[in-house]
Amino acid sequence: MSELCREPVYRRHLSARGQPQIVLLGYSDSNQQGGIAASRWAMQGAQRGLLEAAAANSVTVTIFHGRGGTPARGGGRTEHLVESAPAGAVRGVLRLTEQGEVVNQNYGLRPLAMRTLERTFAAVALATAHADRTPRSGAAEHAAMATVAEHSFAAYRRLVDDPAFHGYFRRATPIDVIERMHIGSRRATRAVGDGKVALRAIPWVFAWTQSRHMLPGWFGVGTGLAAAFDRHDETVLRSMLVAWPFFGHLIDDVEAMLARTDLSIARAYDALAAGAYPAQIEAIRAEFALTEASVLRLRGYERLLDHDPTLQRAIRLRNPYIDPMHFMQVDLLARWRAGAEQDADLFGALRATISGIALGLQATG
Repeated sequence: MSELCREPVYRRHLSARGQPQIVLLGYSDSNQQGGIAASRWAMQGAQRGLLEAAAANSVTVTIFHGRGGTPARGGGRTEHLVESAPAGAVRGVLRLTEQGEVVNQNYGLRPLAMRTLERTFAAVALATAHADRTPRSGAAEHAAMATVAEHSFAAYRRLVDDPAFHGYFRRATPIDVIERMHIGSRRATRAVGDGKVALRAIPWVFAWTQSRHMLPGWFGVGTGLAAAFDRHDETVLRSMLVAWPFFGHLIDDVEAMLARTDLSIARAYDALAAGAYPAQIEAIRAEFALTEASVLRLRGYERLLDHDPTLQRAIRLRNPYIDPMHFMQVDLLARWRAGAEQDADLFGALRATISGIALGLQATG
């Protein structure tokens, strides 16, 4: 950004337009590459760096948040996005993308659209009014979050960099069906690379959602929090949860994804791997247990979402209607793959289960 602003031709371009600069932050690929904690912390650092570069070069920067519909792709309540931004990042202007099922959920009916507008306007107005106040985080909080991000990233990369992991992913999720459904404006895979390198973020998240692993929304956070508990004062971590919106909303999102995860359902999908990937399955289950325990320790609660009984109840009531579709999907996947993925009728039935599960969970990615 600073180098670009020093380029004479580009500087004249900015000057002719009043010194504006829009910068897009992409949440999806960074999450796919490093997990949710490392991704969010990288986005936070990028915003602070952009604000410093803009101030040093007398440029007015507008940060464009390119996010998806689920927490694993930067999604969630818009006011949480605003509240989590560094001081000064939102000054009367908010620019973001809304994708997939979020468009219908937030704007499908006039009252919903009005509520979304009112809540977003209120969040932007408050953030703008408080833009010059000292942020509610300092060196101790940043050091603790850096520890969470560093160790979370390492745990995530250990899992996905395992040479056997991509084979497990393709057997234990319906990614082979999703790739053929032509969802969205782009192909499921990039033109370059292969395996997990070529796969785009949307089908990556969508596939893990369908199998109820929900892995992109929480994996690695338990390892990160455990390291932070060891290295930093636990009272600092607890105060971060309350006083620092960035950290508090991160834990909110991780906890919600843990609550939506169902490893008993995921076990049926794991069986499609025919026992070939025990190390990967065990690594996921161990990290889930650690993440759940770490979040509950931080919260001081006995159960996930005890602080949000409305969401807790909604998940509990919704699951019995979705679970049968998962078992149908597993059976259909086994039969379709056994027939070399050629049976059109089975493929049509699989598409119906994918749509049904996505509607029931209200999440695609």
